[in-house]
Amino acid sequence: MILNHIWGLYAHPKEEWHTIEKRHESLLYSLVHILTVALIPAICSYFAAAHIGWSIGTGSVIKLGESSAMAMSVAMYLGIVVGVFALAYLIQWMAVTFDATPDFTQSLELAAYTATPLLMVGLTALYPVLWFVTIAGLAALSYSVYLLYSGIPIMMNIPEEKGFIYSSSVVTCGLVLLVALMAISAIMFSMGFNSEYIV
Repeated sequence: MILNHIWGLYAHPKEEWHTIEKRHESLLYSLVHILTVALIPAICSYFAAAHIGWSIGTGSVIKLGESSAMAMSVAMYLGIVVGVFALAYLIQWMAVTFDATPDFTQSLELAAYTATPLLMVGLTALYPVLWFVTIAGLAALSYSVYLLYSGIPIMMNIPEEKGFIYSSSVVTCGLVLLVALMAISAIMFSMGFNSEYIV
C-alpha cells in the first residue's frame, strides 16, 4: 500500500490525495511510512560517505570513517523523523486559523506524503557529486511544495483559496524548520561531534 501511494503521488497526485483522504489510514500506518522512507537518505548517505566518497569540484574525493558515517546517518535519520513530526504538529496547529479541524493522524499523513519526494531523492547520494545532488534536491523540494499545495485543500476539506494561504504558511514554517535542523547539525559538528575524514 505504501508503494501504491508513492507511485500515485508521482503519477496522479490530486487523485491520490483524494484516495488518501478517503481511506485515512491509522497513525501506525503513517509512522511505518515515515520510518521506512526515511531509511533511504540515511542508508544512501552512509554508503556514499563511507565507501564512495564525495566529490566537490575538482578536488580529491572525501570520505568519512565508517563510525563517523554511521553516526552521521543515525543523526540524519532521527532528524528526518523528528522534522516530519514537527511539520505535522505545525499543520495541525495552524489548521484552526483556516477553519480546518484535522486530527494528528491526518496532519501526519499530509506531512509524511509531502516529505516523500525529499526523502526519496536521497537515492542520489549514491552518485555523490555536489552539483548533481543539489539539482536533484531542488527538484524534489519543488515537487514536495507542489504536493503540499495540491494536498492541503483535499486533506483539510477547505476551499482552494484558503488552501493556498494555508499551504504558503506551512511552506514558510517548513523552511524555518529545515534551517533550524541544519543549524542544529552544524552546532553538533562544531561542538565535538568528531568526524574522521579520509582523503
